[in-house]
Amino acid sequence: MHVFKQRFSHDLVIRRATGRPIIRSGPTGRHAQTGHVATVFGCTGFLGRYLVHKLAKKGTQVVIPYRDEDEKRHLRVMGDLGQIVPLEWDMRNDTQIEECVRSSDIVYSLVGRDYETKNFKYPEVHVEGPRRIARISALSGVSRFVHVSHLNADHNSPSKVYRHKARGEEAVKEAFPGATITRPSWMFGHEDRLLNTIAVYPMIFRINHGDTKIKPVHVLDVAEALYLMMDAESTIGQTFSLPGPKTYDYNDLIRIAETRTLKKLQGFTPPRWMAAFATRLWENVWWPAISPDEVVRRFMDDYEPEPGTLGFADLGITPDLLEDIAIVYLRRYRSSAYFDQPVKTGGVKLKAQNYHVIE
Repeated sequence: MHVFKQRFSHDLVIRRATGRPIIRSGPTGRHAQTGHVATVFGCTGFLGRYLVHKLAKKGTQVVIPYRDEDEKRHLRVMGDLGQIVPLEWDMRNDTQIEECVRSSDIVYSLVGRDYETKNFKYPEVHVEGPRRIARISALSGVSRFVHVSHLNADHNSPSKVYRHKARGEEAVKEAFPGATITRPSWMFGHEDRLLNTIAVYPMIFRINHGDTKIKPVHVLDVAEALYLMMDAESTIGQTFSLPGPKTYDYNDLIRIAETRTLKKLQGFTPPRWMAAFATRLWENVWWPAISPDEVVRRFMDDYEPEPGTLGFADLGITPDLLEDIAIVYLRRYRSSAYFDQPVKTGGVKLKAQNYHVIE
């Protein structure tokens, strides 16, 4: 039996750039059909999985380009049947990129790497890759392009990553006029390299005596911002700075981790020369836990948002404070004896470690 569903004017969106109609249909939620088709390059990364989830649970069809079969399996269950479309791709293959974007009305570029490998150097990952994706997206008639950079992107930065992030922004703008640039700071969440690393290897964050200041932002807030940009055509051609609402130094983060894990996090402060030498040696032996360029970044405070850029407030988002959310991600590192202990009423003296939990 055919059931007629009444539609309204807000179910129709006309893309300003291409005039392409986007028609919503079906029930709300996971089984909906928003009419959007989104491609998320870098979907298997930390931020990518949360963006795919937010898009798919609202009924958007999501193309997930992948390089390794095992890396994309967890994404298949994030959307309704047929809503998650995996396609194999290579950054150097124009035909595969075109296949990934040809049906999409919005493309997200989340591709990035904090260290170099023998196959991919910084210029290829942060500059040439986004340029190629943006150029092919423009030629394929894609309406929107959103590129994720970094809060500290700067042509004059001592960090190679930040210099190439800045070059990547220019390359994307040149290849896709009207591209939206987003600049999040260091993100925290379940699979992050911030809170998880501090809880296991605090010594890595004692470089520079832990005095480096950063503005960590919740990965879910960044994913929500990227999701909202899909329908917000006022974001076309804009640059968004997305830092967290509060500045911390690494010593603050270590103290937060100690109060949440109920452990005293040991470790000494390695001098810069020792850290630089160890990372250069390690990257030639095995997968780098921390790269030489990251040692440079450990001595750099996060920039203030650039004047003229927009932020969370312009999207109606209030970002989370790290200390309010940290227990969710750090409780797993507690001893089973204290696993269920509340944060504020802890007050337990750990005799073995001679440590008091801060009330």
